[in-house]
Order: sequence, then C-alpha cells, then structure tokens
Amino acid sequence: MPEKLKHNELIKQLKLPFEFNVSLLQADVQRIQDNIWVAHYNKKDYDGSWTSLALYSKDGMSSTIYASMDSSSTLKATEIMGLCTYIHEILEIFEFEKVAVRLMRLNAGAVIKPHRDNALGYEDGDFRLHIPIVTNPEVNFMLGGERVIMNEGTCWYINANEEHHVSNNGLTDRIHLVIDGKRNEWTDNIFFALAPESSFQKAERKMTLKEQELMIEELKRMNTPAANAIIAQYQNSRNNE
Repeated sequence: MPEKLKHNELIKQLKLPFEFNVSLLQADVQRIQDNIWVAHYNKKDYDGSWTSLALYSKDGMSSTIYASMDSSSTLKATEIMGLCTYIHEILEIFEFEKVAVRLMRLNAGAVIKPHRDNALGYEDGDFRLHIPIVTNPEVNFMLGGERVIMNEGTCWYINANEEHHVSNNGLTDRIHLVIDGKRNEWTDNIFFALAPESSFQKAERKMTLKEQELMIEELKRMNTPAANAIIAQYQNSRNNE
C-alpha cells in the first residue's frame, strides 16, 4: 500500500491499492478494437487522434462518450460491453455510482493540450479514475506541473481540476480505462486510508473565460434537461454580476 501523504498536502493524484491483470485487460480491448472509436468532442484541446468508446452510457450506445449530468438517468451497458468480460469484473469491485465508463485512446504522436475539467476533484463529490491498459515509456502525463507515470494495470485517482496535458511521444497508442464516479462511504474509506481527509479540501477558484466557454459548449452538446438548466442558471448568474 502506498505511504500516506503529508498532513494538509493537497491531493493532485493518488495511486489506489488495486492491481489488475494486464493480459486480460488487453484481451478485452483486442475484442472490441475494430469498433468505430469516436473523436473526443473538445476538438480545440488536442492535436492528432484522441478517441473513445463508451462501455456504459445513458442510451446504451458506445458512441455516446460524454458523462451524463442528469442525476436521474441510469447508465446502460453499451453494445460492446458484453465482450469486455474482465473489465466487467473490475467494475464490480468499485462500489460507487458510475457517471461514465470509457476506453480512451491517444494515438502515437498525439497531444492533449493544457486544460482543466470542471468540478471533477474528489472534494467536489465526483472523481475520475485511470487504469492504463496499453501505454509506453514515452507517454508524458503532466498534472499540476508534475509528471505522473502510470503503469499498465495500475489504478490512479487524477484530480482533473488541476491543469493537465498529455503527449504520446512513443510509437504505440495509449489506451486507458477511464471511470468517473460519485464519492461515497466506500470510496472515503479507501482514499482516507491513503491520505488525510484534510488533504481533499475544496479549493475556491474562479474559472477562466476559456474554461467557462468550454463548459457551456459541452453542456450544449449534451442537450439534456439537466444540462440546459445548468446553462440557464449560469447565464443568469453572469447577467447579475
């Protein structure tokens, strides 16, 4: 188990105490490799090919790759999930509500530009896990100014509120299983065994204009009642500033 971090040290990333069978993970990916991978929707945020397949989505389609913001909707297994038997076993281990479950592929030579995600840190009640399935030593994942080296089969919490960018300088594609979830007592027990609760304090930070615009664009693409309600609320608050 990783050593506990220093008291009051703010958490950017955390290696969780899970190790998964790389051969079985890669076998799952091989079975669905020929499906149509969907280009990530934030096209301004990357160069090269950054694509995804949904394993669970609100409509059960692998092409619906964004996280559902409608708390009343239940994720459905997509048409390719039946081929991912080992990933199914992994998901059963994680006893929390899933908001999105995707395979995300960054092709050799591709770059994800510096950006921040919105309200996706453990302190927000939502969080993101990365499980590398295929990677190489030339993948450079920078988070909050620090390089995070994630080996195949390991499991990492990434505070996506921190500025992060990725470059795949290797000769092979990088594929991660990415899981967005809701914080609960089960996850608290795991996280707080590795770091003190005080190290997950919510940092108040006003979004930049670019981040605000990207958030609105993503909500518009979702076009759900919940997303549209958030847009209306946000626009009203801006008008009242």
